Amino acid sequence: MKPTKKTGIWMDHASAHILEYTDETRKLQILQSEFTKEDKEEVLTKGESHMHNKEQNKHADFYKKIGRIILNYDSVLLFGPTNAKSELHNILKADRRYEKIKFELKQSEKMTDNEMEAFVSNHYSAD
Repeated sequence: MKPTKKTGIWMDHASAHILEYTDETRKLQILQSEFTKEDKEEVLTKGESHMHNKEQNKHADFYKKIGRIILNYDSVLLFGPTNAKSELHNILKADRRYEKIKFELKQSEKMTDNEMEAFVSNHYSAD
């Protein structure tokens, strides 16, 4: 039987910290959302609806990048302080490619890299 590939992803709307959980190592990769404060200020001058459209497009791209990484795993823990994890999960569960992946969502606060690693390790060591 092939070992289960597990990951934990701490995320908010600005970044995603991806930690691969294995017996030996936890690799950390950080993805940043493309929607910056400068983008917000620039598009606000063009109108609020323009800003929301640009923000939604940037978030969709951000979620697609995370989704491509998730396809490499069998078990995914999504955690963080905002509803970004739920938004991502709702998008992915509508896609058949993610049907066999086990997702768990947990609320957490902002964390250091070491705290994220411990959170993921504690979650999966309880399995």
